[in-house]
Amino acid sequence: MNIDKAVLVLAGTLSLLSILLAVTISPWFLLLTAFVGANQLQAAVTGFCPAAAILRRLHVPAGPAFE
Repeated sequence: MNIDKAVLVLAGTLSLLSILLAVTISPWFLLLTAFVGANQLQAAVTGFCPAAAILRRLHVPAGPAFE
């Protein structure tokens, strides 16, 4: 798995998990969904993705979007 796919998997997993937690435990978990969305928007505007930077330091192979 390369960084491109890992970032998408991470964002999708966190979004779905936070919605599940918001429904079952507390609506405050929707803040995690908002954070994920804001991070995706910030990455699209600036070209810098914190998740990709962390994955790069963990030696996940780069994909076409994060070379």
